[in-house]
Amino acid sequence: MKIEIWSDFVCPFCYIGKRRLESALEKFPHNEKVEIEFKSYELDPNAKSNPNTTVYESLAKKYGMPVEEAKKMSDNVAKQALEIGLVFNFDTAITANTFDAHRLAKYAETKGKASEMTESLLRSYFTDSKHIGDHEFLTELAEGIGLEAHEVKKVLAGEEYEKDVRFDEKEAREIGVQGVPFFVFNSKYAISGAQPPDVFLEALERVWEEENEKPKLQTFESGKKTETSYCSDDCCD
Repeated sequence: MKIEIWSDFVCPFCYIGKRRLESALEKFPHNEKVEIEFKSYELDPNAKSNPNTTVYESLAKKYGMPVEEAKKMSDNVAKQALEIGLVFNFDTAITANTFDAHRLAKYAETKGKASEMTESLLRSYFTDSKHIGDHEFLTELAEGIGLEAHEVKKVLAGEEYEKDVRFDEKEAREIGVQGVPFFVFNSKYAISGAQPPDVFLEALERVWEEENEKPKLQTFESGKKTETSYCSDDCCD
């Protein structure tokens, strides 16, 4: 079974949704047969990496709301995250453009490190208040999961994996993704948003059952009356 996940590293519900899916997978008896592919999605492609701008100010500007309302909204999200063991530090989070982080994640995927890179980027932004738009930090982060620093620097300095990121974003538009996280199970069922673990578990079980059930044949009945001729173990008639 394959699960494709469109997400962004500055999307709080992407981190929450990831954890809720992981919780469901722990209860799914066939989890070793599940492959997860992370897809790129930029919530704000025009976002500027600016350590001097708070997350609350960025949200207020983007959604046209007062800063205090943006802070209240973020506090509510942080409470939801805490319920599943995630600590969100919005007060100290650093506003960043995520395009290079997505390119780095694509590179990590070629080295079999997509899952580790995705988790590290999400934790760095939401919990550790790191600048995930900064190339020096991204290099350190990549080294921390076993990637070669000189290769990472080369990727970040050029335009490598740009097409891969754009391909994911184009695919998202084609299948009608309006927001993230967005989960696609076996190119058959889609789940939008950070749904409860039970919803993910139900989807896992349904897809597994449908993909593994034996096909049932139906007897064809013609509108014309005919005699049936066939051979059995006992005779041919």
